[in-house]
Amino acid sequence: MNGAGGTSGGTGQFFLGLILMCGGFYLLLNSVVVSASFGLGTRLFGVGGYGITGGIVLVPLAIGIAMIFHDAKSAPGWLPSVGAFACLVFGAIASVNILLRTMSAFELIGILALAFGGRGLSLRSLRSAARDDEAAPARRLRS
Repeated sequence: MNGAGGTSGGTGQFFLGLILMCGGFYLLLNSVVVSASFGLGTRLFGVGGYGITGGIVLVPLAIGIAMIFHDAKSAPGWLPSVGAFACLVFGAIASVNILLRTMSAFELIGILALAFGGRGLSLRSLRSAARDDEAAPARRLRS
């Protein structure tokens, strides 16, 4: 009977590692605080010494949309519309702040041990157990 990944590795080891990894990454992502400072008056970009806000980017977007509704094949209408939309998306993504909440070193080490230890355990189960048994005598002779 084949185990995890079609090898003779341990299926139980794979699922235990998967559970540990999911638990560790859940705790890690649960400790992350995400906030944003995006708005119409928020500075998105700086050109020279002047700041371009989200509200100013809406002007070429509105003009471009009006030109597209007048003539859908108008390249001068599509250019400001796509450019302004890209600036708004980039500005929204650039304004996101990601912080890790305050925690002790023990908590962080425990979370990382769960996440990456579980990952290693599940990946180890995908190797063939027969290959590990063949390599074991060679390791014993070296030591």
